[in-house]
Amino acid sequence: MRNKSILRLLSGFLSAGLLFISCSHHVSSPGSAATSKMGTIAVNSPPCIIYRTRSDYSRYVPVTLSTDKSKIDSYPDIKDIYYNGKLSVPTPLANGFLLDNRGIGLQVAFLDYTYEEYSKLSSTPPATDLMTRIMDKDPLIEMYQCGRRSQYTNIEQELNDLITSGKLNTCKKLK
Repeated sequence: MRNKSILRLLSGFLSAGLLFISCSHHVSSPGSAATSKMGTIAVNSPPCIIYRTRSDYSRYVPVTLSTDKSKIDSYPDIKDIYYNGKLSVPTPLANGFLLDNRGIGLQVAFLDYTYEEYSKLSSTPPATDLMTRIMDKDPLIEMYQCGRRSQYTNIEQELNDLITSGKLNTCKKLK
């Protein structure tokens, strides 16, 4: 009786394993598309975020604050401030807008460390130390999400055209 129970259990695991293998899928890199029997499936790429700030913080490292702005919820490791092999400073756009290359959001604040200074630190400071280095807890004037980065062929030119043509209302206003 015990052997039959073990055989049923093993048979169940084997069936589940075969089902899992037959249902596996291919995941492609961000910004690309995967093909299935049903056609092409779009894979999300990072959001395209543009923003303006009260002062020029473009050289300074961003962090994410808690909703009440009393503590840092998220901040980069000293090795994580690169984008495509370069420091992830935002890309300047028309009318004082910046294209985010770091992954900021509405709860952004900027440290008094430049990207270059931060990248040369021997280790990543703790959040409590970084909290004392915040220059502005509410730096944003406005912020928009203009789709996904992968939808643009020449992101800088296309965003500048969007800004200068007065068509920012086609983007999702975040602030």
